[in-house]
Amino acid sequence: MDADGAILREARRATPGSQPREVERVIAELVDELSGDHRIASVGIGAAGWMDLEGGTVLFSPHLAWRNEPLRNNLERLLRRRVLLTNDADAAAWAEWRFGAGRAEPRLVCITLGTGIGGAMVLGGRLERGRYGVAGEFGHQIIMPGGHRCECGNRGCWEQYASGNALGREARELARANSPVAQEIIKAVDGDLDAITGAVVTDLARRGDPTSRELLEDVGEWLGLGLANLAAALDPGTFVVGGGLCDAGDLLLDPARRAFARNLTGRGFRPAASIHRAQLGPQAGLIGAADLSRVNARGNGWVR
Repeated sequence: MDADGAILREARRATPGSQPREVERVIAELVDELSGDHRIASVGIGAAGWMDLEGGTVLFSPHLAWRNEPLRNNLERLLRRRVLLTNDADAAAWAEWRFGAGRAEPRLVCITLGTGIGGAMVLGGRLERGRYGVAGEFGHQIIMPGGHRCECGNRGCWEQYASGNALGREARELARANSPVAQEIIKAVDGDLDAITGAVVTDLARRGDPTSRELLEDVGEWLGLGLANLAAALDPGTFVVGGGLCDAGDLLLDPARRAFARNLTGRGFRPAASIHRAQLGPQAGLIGAADLSRVNARGNGWVR
């Protein structure tokens, strides 16, 4: 990637199993391949999981066998270049602040809607990672005490109501009840109810299915309620919402904006944050990680 956020060349590999050394080996192979046509000064890694505050160790990753893994040092030995390690949601937020929908916003909060909800903050031109480096787990604010069980172990987490998984779960419940309003959803998966996902419902909503649109509107209302809670705590100027569920566009964001305005503390007597769809799509994480590595290599502060 160049200094303006343009991707010059890409390469991709399947993630090999669950062995940390194998993952590092594949990353090194990719960097070697990409360096054939370009001089690579530094490397950015956007990893799913919790990092230590210094950005050297992956404390925990839900999808890989990284547990207290000194990933930065391991990769710097392999690559013989400076490596910047950060959380993938932090990397995406940085990209949207530098080059996307949150460009130059002094207080930016990014929300990523996928199977769950990720989040990150850029405040005053620096990533805000909290005291211990694990800020931004917005999806696990408890929004419905005693509600749906979450994978984190708690009940009623926001991501159980405002995510792709939540959208798919609600549609499956309708379909398993053989509701007359769910027949288009059932037809879309040829009767295989386990195949009903948030992506299936989103596609049907975009094609005009009224039930899918209603389900999406419900998720949007939960999204807006959670954003109002975050506004009360953080008072950002802009929310940028990205992730796969945002393929629904304003079918999701319009009800979210209405619910946000309805639930905002002090509504009518205070300025309110704007809510925008992310611009950089699934490439935001890699753009942000690369740009952060460039900033870090120059010795500029990027995290508080």
